[in-house]
Amino acid sequence: MRPPLWRDTALLPSAIGGVTLLAGYLFEWTGFPIPALVLQSVALLAGAYTFVPGAIRRLARGRLGVGLLMTIAAIGAVALGHIGEAAALAFLFSLAEALEDRAMDRAKEGLRALLSLIPDTVRVSRLNGDVTIPAAEVRELDILIVGAGERVATDGVVVEGRSGIDTSAVTGESIPIEVGPGDAVPAGSVNGAATLRIEATADGRDNSLTQIVELVEQAHARKGERARLADRIARPLVPAVLIIAALVAGFGFIVGDPGLWIERALVVLVAASPCALAIAVPVTVISAIGSASKFGVVIKSGEAFEQFGTIRTVALDKTGTLTRNEPEVVSVATTQGRSREDILAFAAALENTSTHPLAAAITRAASDTFAATDVVEDAGHGLTGRVGPTRVRVGNTRWLSDLGELAGPADEMAGDGMTVVVVETDGRVSGLIGVRDELRPEAAETISLLDEQGIRTVMLTGDNERTARALAAQAGVTDVRAEQLPADKAAAISSLAAESPTAMVGDGINDAPALATATVGIAMGVKGSAAAIESADIAFTGNDLRLIPAALAHARRGRRIMTVNIALALAIIIVLFPLALFGVLGLAGVVLVHEVAEVIVILNGVRAARRTGRATLKVSAGRPVLA
Repeated sequence: MRPPLWRDTALLPSAIGGVTLLAGYLFEWTGFPIPALVLQSVALLAGAYTFVPGAIRRLARGRLGVGLLMTIAAIGAVALGHIGEAAALAFLFSLAEALEDRAMDRAKEGLRALLSLIPDTVRVSRLNGDVTIPAAEVRELDILIVGAGERVATDGVVVEGRSGIDTSAVTGESIPIEVGPGDAVPAGSVNGAATLRIEATADGRDNSLTQIVELVEQAHARKGERARLADRIARPLVPAVLIIAALVAGFGFIVGDPGLWIERALVVLVAASPCALAIAVPVTVISAIGSASKFGVVIKSGEAFEQFGTIRTVALDKTGTLTRNEPEVVSVATTQGRSREDILAFAAALENTSTHPLAAAITRAASDTFAATDVVEDAGHGLTGRVGPTRVRVGNTRWLSDLGELAGPADEMAGDGMTVVVVETDGRVSGLIGVRDELRPEAAETISLLDEQGIRTVMLTGDNERTARALAAQAGVTDVRAEQLPADKAAAISSLAAESPTAMVGDGINDAPALATATVGIAMGVKGSAAAIESADIAFTGNDLRLIPAALAHARRGRRIMTVNIALALAIIIVLFPLALFGVLGLAGVVLVHEVAEVIVILNGVRAARRTGRATLKVSAGRPVLA
């Protein structure tokens, strides 16, 4: 935890330098030159202590830096007898460096605070009774006893008890979620009024919270376009500044006034140093990414953050993204000689081994359970197998298209927004199962918010055209790409990205190719597959779709701040250089302007953590809204 400014020991050298420098100037102005010289020398040493040793170490490794420019400038000023100016340079540069470090620490502090959501100890059920152990020692399959008001130490699944859990600190969703046996609970969430027994699905040291922190701490190391731009400018600028300063000093010997031009060379050295440029992007990226993690958006790299701010099109998967991913059988149509129970039983026998959401809906709806053999999956189409002597195929209408007398009911189901599952027995279509996955309650609002930002929305789904368009109309999406296989989704994203920067939002294994193809891939992390999350650039720890427009606004604002910072840093160099070269500003004036500009850049970068970046889900008129 950062101490207050007045107790921060990192600021102590700067504080000593500032106080002694001011006292030295007072003695100088009142006619006491010796005490003034001593105090200014102390100020110089205090300030130089913070950057000169580091500059020398970097130089020994063959690396040039801004600290080296300041070191040369300070030594030159002393050689010319300008102790006060050298002390002012050292003080202001050391203060700017300390404030920069403090700003970076502040940006990372909120992220590290996520780890404090994990309790120090946890009660675990053992054969000989409950024991209390350090949370870090929890292992997968341990049974955690979580009392009312206690935090959950690691990810798990409820095995006993019912309660409401508060996940706001992890996902940004302020409305408590009701959980019971079989429901997943994330690390760091707060239990409600009843005791829960939770089976750990992750070790105490390797859960969703620790993974979020690790991802975000690594993010700023992968630099984005603007970070690379700043680096491309700053890296050659340091040796260029040294060469220019040497040329200015050399010019002094040519014209016969070396003292004047050496002094100007030192001022040019400081004026053209890229102090502010070096920090313009990193402090913004770290602030913005750390802030985003607090409301449930994990951004894996600075590059992804910057690209996210350029997005003009958002493509959304239907099942599990725009919809609840909790499909239910709502209609069954049969041919003569087959009952509703027969059709559900045949389909459930084959679907029993499938992990597809539709399979779970069908098996739940079936009252009878048959055993299937020789089950083979045809990816993107359906399943083939045997139930006793009967050869059964279960699949979509593209695969089993000869519906005969059931063509009419199939059209009606699709028109009502249902996904139609065809059941064929012994080569003849025997029935249809209509499964509907309702839209998320916030889907339409999310599309509306994206429209307000000028973002185009597209639905990509493997479902049939009529079903897809029915659900899309409810959500407000007009551009629908239906009957898409995984390769088709990736091709569609490639085509969209060629027109404008495109984000893909998905949660399933079949979305992974499209997520990897998109300008920015976004995985719905709570229920998303590991393949989707791995392929994505951004993952949501929550499942509220309104995080998409909030995160987009956050990224756009951060990108604007980075642009302003780079422009300001370059403007300072462009303006100060001629003023220094022609003697309009002296060393002290250039140093002051430079370091004030750096502080402004730092403060502006820290702003990326505020306002939009602190969006949270609140309750308004009985429903959650993004604030």
